[in-house]
Amino acid sequence: MKDKKLLEKIVLNPQVMAGKPVIKGTRLTVDYILNLLAHGSTEDDIINEYKGLTHDDIRACILFAMKSLENTEFMPLVMESS
Repeated sequence: MKDKKLLEKIVLNPQVMAGKPVIKGTRLTVDYILNLLAHGSTEDDIINEYKGLTHDDIRACILFAMKSLENTEFMPLVMESS
């Protein structure tokens, strides 16, 4: 699926989850899905837990996060000592 189509699956609405990005038609936030993945859940685990979600919904969350970060510069939180 093309990036544009995937990104259409993510919506921001101030009336839903305080405006956080969510998967369209749900109250599942992008950060919640990413947190599940980061802590070891597989796409299949998530889809089995939340009926109606698709692999493309999860990929849309990852793509949204990547697009949100791609032009961001980061400063180190801790300076390494020499």
